[in-house]
Amino acid sequence: MAINYYQPLYEVMRDRDRCIKCRACERQCANEVHSYDEECDVMISDSRQCVDCQRCVSICPTNALKIANNPNTFRQNSNWSQQIMTEVYKQAETGGVLLSAMGNPKEYPVYWDKILLNASQVTNPPIDPLREPMETKVFLGKKPKNVKFNKDGTINTDLPPTLELSTPIMFSAMSYGSISKNAHESLARAATELGIYYNTGEGGLHKDFYKYGPNTIVQVASGRFGVFRDYLEAGAAVEIKMGQGAKPGIGGHLPGAKILEDISKTRMIPMGTDAISPAPHHDIYSIEDLRQLVFSLKEATCYKKPVIVKIAAVHNVAAIASGIARSGADIIAIDGYRGGTGAAPTRIRDNVGIPIELALASVDQRLRDEGIRNEVSIVVAGSVRSSADVVKAIALGADAVYIGTAALLALGCHLCRSCQTGRCNWGIATQRPDLVKRLNPDIGYKRLVNLIHAWDHEIKEMMGGMGINSVEALRGNRLMLRGVGLTEKELEVLGIQHAGQ
Repeated sequence: MAINYYQPLYEVMRDRDRCIKCRACERQCANEVHSYDEECDVMISDSRQCVDCQRCVSICPTNALKIANNPNTFRQNSNWSQQIMTEVYKQAETGGVLLSAMGNPKEYPVYWDKILLNASQVTNPPIDPLREPMETKVFLGKKPKNVKFNKDGTINTDLPPTLELSTPIMFSAMSYGSISKNAHESLARAATELGIYYNTGEGGLHKDFYKYGPNTIVQVASGRFGVFRDYLEAGAAVEIKMGQGAKPGIGGHLPGAKILEDISKTRMIPMGTDAISPAPHHDIYSIEDLRQLVFSLKEATCYKKPVIVKIAAVHNVAAIASGIARSGADIIAIDGYRGGTGAAPTRIRDNVGIPIELALASVDQRLRDEGIRNEVSIVVAGSVRSSADVVKAIALGADAVYIGTAALLALGCHLCRSCQTGRCNWGIATQRPDLVKRLNPDIGYKRLVNLIHAWDHEIKEMMGGMGINSVEALRGNRLMLRGVGLTEKELEVLGIQHAGQ
């Protein structure tokens, strides 16, 4: 028998007096943690398989189950933590790259939590959003520098294509394949009802969802999966994915086990084959090459749709964004290092990229300094967790935000970070039919609608408290922000003052 070098992360605790042996936990657990011992007439648990998804805890009719962190730990060492030691053991055992899902869980600074909002009092009175007009509608795309008139004196309203959002929030890119059809349907239906947009990710667009095209952003990634003329024409905008926050500088990988018949047709690849995206676009090695693709996509869509370029937040992001703004793109999407993912190499996810707050501030300032801020809109992503984060992002210079993990949480995700296994007990990051059906899109889309309605109301309340009645007046208004516990350099990059100043 091989030596077990490390213990399970979690311990499944069962109250024998409460357990009625209904075996619901056994039926519901895709990881086969629970089983019934007929000989002893008792339920048993294999904690080694537990990912702490909380499914069994949620459905237990007698509250007999709890999941706790395993109290067994290695000898304390500030340099060699339990996690690092366990990862070394795993790699020594398998010889493989460690894969992880969702966003960076390390205790790096979360700048949203170190930024406070200013408020109005007397000379600049607050606004009551219940009784006074409050505008959260935004338009994404190129904005004219000045008003132009026709020869007859009327205003020229012939503007570049834009996206109109009822509130400055969109659902970020999550491909069909990495998440289930029911999850995609929930996002599409919610975006349509809310008057916002959801993003297909790099997995193409399922034939059943073309009807949601007016509220869909279609993505073109390095693998070109599912990209053809009808796909480009179906969406309201086209996004070129150059990178993403969870794995800057590398490509994507959807295991062949997830490439079932519908996904195979949507992605236009054989069933059961791994969908591997190259790290670079093999036709893009410069801003000039990117410009060519931007205008190729505009040509293919008759110049009727805005083109977005999505990049990861990295150390030279301001210079990259400047080049993108000059490439003809209408919108820049920037994804911070806490952005979620279905699967990424653990070392990349936890050590590459920079915080979205710092990236956003530096990009906005660079484009303003160069006099080209109105040439593009900025959308940011990477752990936007609440309406307060949305308001802070807009005040730092964003036009709108993408949310991904927050949307999945609204659908029931418990952040067990095992998406890459395809055994999502909540029916989200899986293709197993028995698991997919656990997410009812009729319920899922309503929960997403509720979430965005709640955030929209809170955004109005916060803007009213600042004496601001429109998102446009808030955009880039850093006077409304103050820092707490930040260094002089951090305050300089963010372009804000410390609290008390």
